[in-house]
Amino acid sequence: MARRAIDIGTFRTRIAPMADYDLEALSLPELKKMQKDIAKAISTYQDRQKAEARAKVEAVARDLGYSLAELFGTETKSSRAPAAAKYRHPENPALTWSGRGRKPQWFVDALAAGTTAGDLEIR
Repeated sequence: MARRAIDIGTFRTRIAPMADYDLEALSLPELKKMQKDIAKAISTYQDRQKAEARAKVEAVARDLGYSLAELFGTETKSSRAPAAAKYRHPENPALTWSGRGRKPQWFVDALAAGTTAGDLEIR
């Protein structure tokens, strides 16, 4: 069985073979592998479509004498400087923690052993 697919890049119609699967006959690992393969195919297809769209928009902007950065602004991510270390491992000074985010295991273990957070602070 074949189905028609449209090749967006050239607007031509092509025949794409579509395999007939008896999904009821497949095992769970086979179904999960198929699901993973389909998700990957969808993702790569979307990535290709985005890349094509971006290339077309860049070409139009270039033809008009502009860059995308000039038209839409620069794509900058707000970067935050790394936080200074606030706590240090009592036995291994290379292990530090800023006090932000999830507590590292060595910090949790030290607190469980009776050490206070003040004892681990970098002075």
